[in-house]
Amino acid sequence: MKRPLLQLFSISLLLFSASLFAQLPDFTGIVERTKDAVVNISTTKKIGASTLKKHLQIPDLPEDSPFGELFKKFLDPDGNLRIPDRESNSLGSGFIISKDGYILTNHHVVDGADEVIVRMSNRKEYEAKVIGSDKAADIAVLKIDADEDLPTVTIGDSEKLKVGQWVLAIGSPFGFDHSVTAGIVSALGRSLPSDNYVPFIQTDVAINPGNSGGPLLNLDGKVIGINSQIYSRTGGFMGLSFAIPIELAMDVAEQIKTKGSVSRGWLGVLIQEVTRDLAESFGMETPHGALVAKVMPDSPAQKAGLRVGDVIVEFNGKKVARSSALPPLVGRFPVGKTAEVVVIRNKKRKTLKVRIEQLPSETDTGEPEQAPEEKPMEESALGLSVKPLDDAAKKKLKVDSGVQVLAVDADGPAAEAGIKPGDVVSMIDNRPVKSAEDFNRLVKSLKPGKSVAILIHRRGSPIFLAIKPKR
Repeated sequence: MKRPLLQLFSISLLLFSASLFAQLPDFTGIVERTKDAVVNISTTKKIGASTLKKHLQIPDLPEDSPFGELFKKFLDPDGNLRIPDRESNSLGSGFIISKDGYILTNHHVVDGADEVIVRMSNRKEYEAKVIGSDKAADIAVLKIDADEDLPTVTIGDSEKLKVGQWVLAIGSPFGFDHSVTAGIVSALGRSLPSDNYVPFIQTDVAINPGNSGGPLLNLDGKVIGINSQIYSRTGGFMGLSFAIPIELAMDVAEQIKTKGSVSRGWLGVLIQEVTRDLAESFGMETPHGALVAKVMPDSPAQKAGLRVGDVIVEFNGKKVARSSALPPLVGRFPVGKTAEVVVIRNKKRKTLKVRIEQLPSETDTGEPEQAPEEKPMEESALGLSVKPLDDAAKKKLKVDSGVQVLAVDADGPAAEAGIKPGDVVSMIDNRPVKSAEDFNRLVKSLKPGKSVAILIHRRGSPIFLAIKPKR
């Protein structure tokens, strides 16, 4: 009786294994169709001669000393060390997007290169010209001249991606040409600290140095992203890889080809994440949106009537789930066109029309502020003491109004909220603080134990914090 049961179990296990195997994707067809359009990119950067100062003591040597020529070769008469010309080499990947030889890769792959060599899958090599690149999006466009039509990739649609989908990458990790790795989409719309305008595709595809600039493909063999970055504590793959969505990359590439530069939309606000406590203070059931901490003077936001304390929850019909989702939406919006921006203001939804302008090249972030050494005023229910600001202090701290924090009770609400001496308080519960009298009046009106939003300025940057007054 046991034997038939064992045989039945074995058959069931085999059927389950066969079923599981049948569900796994076969990447061979995708690789065959795509590999010829994926290229290896090697760059050379010449580093000029330099001199290290200062100074090496040159000993007194006899005229016939064998060390005399050695010191003449490496040291100048003042004793500075001379370093001769040298070259720096790097490797990356890319893919051909047109038959006449346009190639996409990462900006950081070719940045500063004096020579760029593209090697095809058939080992043919071409010297490439850098048509242009964009550091903010980490995209570069190259051009090679070939005697024949070149193989190209098929461009896909990254907006149709779903978390859990299979994807694969082709590239040259550590110089190993046309290496193929596969995995799944781990997350969408990821924001990285140094890349405000790129909503990255996160995957667990094995990506290593040399993969940068190579394509990320879906199961239809279409490019849906450009492999750009990894998160690693060792320098190697750790299961966190990030790719630039192909729509953003192609938009940047088209601007580079047609205009030679890239323009981005500008709203003119500084934003931050909406925390659970801040959401409660704004009357929101769940935290979402981008909280406006500062409106730039003479910006599209100011002209349209956006205010500090507004929470942007939609931009041109697209929901803003997190603050990191807003910059890519604004950046890709056509300059000169009008967008509808939905905000939550005073616990009500309001729609504003904003004419988007071009992002300025530089933004003044201001200088760090120093806390003055003065005797504190009487402590408030927030567990802090403040002083008024005169016109000279406002100009120095680059604020229009507010009071400056002099001391913070170590066990009080202000310390728990993260307020520090030197911070400037300019708004409490969406009401402006123009003087010490305003501050005291507003604090007294707060309900103990209920979260309220307080706007502070620290080192030239505004930030909202949630604070609960003493019970």
